[in-house]
Amino acid sequence: MRTWEQVVAFAVGLPEVEESTWYRTPALKVAGKGFARLRDEAEGGLVLMCGLDEKAALLASGDPAFYTTPHYDGYGAILVDLGRVDPAQLEELVEEAWRLKAPARLRRR
Repeated sequence: MRTWEQVVAFAVGLPEVEESTWYRTPALKVAGKGFARLRDEAEGGLVLMCGLDEKAALLASGDPAFYTTPHYDGYGAILVDLGRVDPAQLEELVEEAWRLKAPARLRRR
């Protein structure tokens, strides 16, 4: 099982990541743009930014670690159950979420 603290510990290793808040919940940002946040509506739930194609693929995989709600329909974010997600896959998704929001100068590093 992964925790928010473990997500933060990994993410702060990426360039210019800062802990912050987003919609009054703990979040991670790069250059002032949010790419991950802890949901207060669902214990253990994590919102990660992603492309719509990636979201569709994760949902189609049938992996119970990934889900969505009607609120996120048509929006580039996937919900992740921290209690079920594979740790290596989570790190990959966090890094991809960072890439989506990071300025080009940081992505080139």
